[in-house]
Amino acid sequence: MARRRSTRTNGRSRKVRYAVVGLGFIAQKAVLPAFDHAGENSELTALISGDPTKLRRLSRLYDVEHTFSYDDYEEALDSDLFDAVYIALPNHLHHRYAVQAARAGKHVLCEKPMALSEEDCEDMIRAAQQNDVRLMVAYRLHFERANLQAIETVTSGKIGEPRAFDSLFAMQVKPGGIRLRRDTGGGTLWDIGIYCINAARHLFQEEPLEVFAYTGTSGESRFEEVEEMCSAVMRFPRSRLATFTISFGASDIATYTVLGTKGSLCVDNGYEYAEPITHEMTVDDRSTEREFKKRDQFAPELVYFSECVQSGRDPEPSGTEGLIDVSIIRALYQSAETMKPVEYRGPMRRRRPTAKQEIYRRPSRERELVHTTSPHQE
Repeated sequence: MARRRSTRTNGRSRKVRYAVVGLGFIAQKAVLPAFDHAGENSELTALISGDPTKLRRLSRLYDVEHTFSYDDYEEALDSDLFDAVYIALPNHLHHRYAVQAARAGKHVLCEKPMALSEEDCEDMIRAAQQNDVRLMVAYRLHFERANLQAIETVTSGKIGEPRAFDSLFAMQVKPGGIRLRRDTGGGTLWDIGIYCINAARHLFQEEPLEVFAYTGTSGESRFEEVEEMCSAVMRFPRSRLATFTISFGASDIATYTVLGTKGSLCVDNGYEYAEPITHEMTVDDRSTEREFKKRDQFAPELVYFSECVQSGRDPEPSGTEGLIDVSIIRALYQSAETMKPVEYRGPMRRRRPTAKQEIYRRPSRERELVHTTSPHQE
């Protein structure tokens, strides 16, 4: 078992020290600024990247003393400069960097999708268990009020028995980025479909029985390696259906609707982190609207994960949560390839996000971006 420094000193918990691994757009736009709002128990002490300019300029911007290249990752893990890693690397690298960290006794907070195969997810879970470290997948919406309120509204029966879920999530993605490269784990399902899948599972409070998917491409050169869009159907117990369409080549939208026997709930901007989120609930032909203001969705992940590290509690969303979504995505790609429904055979679980998980932090302030730009076309 790997040795690691205790996060408790003289009976009092000290801050959990983090290294952020990967300094692309999401790390710079959201993760690094989030430490300003997680200072009660979380501290940014190291940066790891393959770009020397990013390391030099971001270390000054965020007052971080210790920087490492990817080639020095093993050396960084052997040091006592941080207790946990936040992995914000391209999808295909999540498994390798997470397992290395766990074996070195570092706690792991990993961006979604957890990995690109069920085997790799299981390997990450096993490495964390064998080395007595905490592992969490960064589902930021599990701590965000609007989405937790949507789950509470649906499960309370206010719109009757939920019968159908429908979602649209689309954006124009710039050519050449990792979202459009097969070797880095690009593709609509891995990048944005996972949000629709995760939302449907928790709004229905169950796992799907089988899934079916179509993929399509317009013929543009930017979509030579991955699909431009995907439409999917997931069949849940009690004959409930979840459908969604996702695209890298359409105008911006991020909305989902749950249709119940008495009414409906529409959540606009439901998957966004840079916009307010709105609810429109309709029951008996009467509609009510509610706006949830923009907030920092990344600091709550850090605060909660650090609490788990300090207390030794297993975090939620867990590795199993990540594994389920990966298993469903793999089944959907198999369905698109075979043009047949595919049975879901992954884990089943009862634990779901609840309003008790909400953690509020005000929006982060804008910071300089270094050698990175938004992957979206303006």
